[in-house]
Amino acid sequence: MELQALPSRIGQVRRIVSAQLRYWHMDSLIDRAALGVTELLTNVHLHARPDKTCTVEIELLLDRLTVSVRDHDPRLPVVDDAEPLATCGRGLSMVAAMSESWGARPDGESGKVVWFTLPTAATAAPVTASPVSARPPRRLVEEVPAAAFAEVEHAVDLGRPQPAPARSAVAG
Repeated sequence: MELQALPSRIGQVRRIVSAQLRYWHMDSLIDRAALGVTELLTNVHLHARPDKTCTVEIELLLDRLTVSVRDHDPRLPVVDDAEPLATCGRGLSMVAAMSESWGARPDGESGKVVWFTLPTAATAAPVTASPVSARPPRRLVEEVPAAAFAEVEHAVDLGRPQPAPARSAVAG
C-alpha cells in the first residue's frame, strides 16, 4: 500500500518493520532493517518528484530479507562522496555498508524501486546442550543434510497450492 514519505510517517514505518521482524523472530535484523528503510524513505522525502508517495515492501525468504521502496520518480539515486563535515549525503553509503546487497531499478515509465537485502543465516556458534541436560545438542539449519530436503521435494503435491514466501507491505 502507498504512504506519504513524511518525517512522521517514516517513524511509523520503522516501527511497523521492526514489529514485523519481531513477529518473524528475526530480531537480529531489526536495527539494520530500520536504518535502511529510514534512509530509503528519507531519500523519497528529500528527492522524489512529483510527489512523496511510495510503497514499502519487506520480503522474507529462507536466506535473506529484502526491503524495497517504490516511488513515482524515475530518476535513479546517485551515491555521492560526502564531504567530511557534511550533514547529509551518506544515506545510500550507509545502506551499502550495512546490507548484503542493494540496488535501484526503473519501475515502469514513471518510477523506481530502491532495495537492499540482509542475510538471515545465523552467524552465532552452534548451541550445545549443557552437561546436566538430557537433551541432545541442537543443530543449526546448515547442518541438515541436503538429502533430507531432496526427499521432501519429491513429496510435493502439485495439485495443491504451495506456500509463498512471507511478504508484508506497509499500509498507509
